[in-house]
Amino acid sequence: MIALVVVLVAAAGFAVHHFWTGRAQPVSVPEVVRAAAPEEAAGSSAAGLEPDAGPSAATVAGASGAGIVVDVSGKVRNPGIHRLPAGSRVADALRAAGGIRPGVDPTGINRARLLADGEQVVVGAPAAPGGNGSGGSAGSAGSAGTGAGTGATAAGPIGLNTATAEQLDTLPGVGPVLAQHIIDYRTEHGGFRSVDELREVNGIGDRRFSDLQNLVRP
Repeated sequence: MIALVVVLVAAAGFAVHHFWTGRAQPVSVPEVVRAAAPEEAAGSSAAGLEPDAGPSAATVAGASGAGIVVDVSGKVRNPGIHRLPAGSRVADALRAAGGIRPGVDPTGINRARLLADGEQVVVGAPAAPGGNGSGGSAGSAGSAGTGAGTGATAAGPIGLNTATAEQLDTLPGVGPVLAQHIIDYRTEHGGFRSVDELREVNGIGDRRFSDLQNLVRP
């Protein structure tokens, strides 16, 4: 009897425990996070953006800073118009143009000179009378090993009807290929009657003609 009572009591206790743990539990509504007031949100945004406002303005100002545009022609690998940062020097312009062509003597070029917007840098052109100050030229840099051509250029305009390919190669913007085109035209047409006939040579456009017209003669 005692054992039966113990069993019944244990069973009753287990049933009560099972019932108690299996009962429905009250569900509490989660607390809603209070939305920040408009004034606080505006204050936080302003506080977050204020440290970056200064650098952004500086970046925009730097991006819109003025650069310079220079025309590099003559004995360089990539003659033409080049855009450079403000404060650039002749060395920067030569670097942008691919550097001076092999065999050209850079002795007369002032690589440290500051450039101005719209300036022309000519490599290999005959020195202008009175020195290196006119036209923004980088200086006279004749081809090494072509002493006859350099001498003819220094003495005056080159004769289109008598110049050799080496002499023509000393002209700004004229390389071996264009020099041969000039000689071929001269041979085919019996010589040049005027400097204006240079326009008819293959490879010479208006811009190149304007660079050459004062450096040559028929």
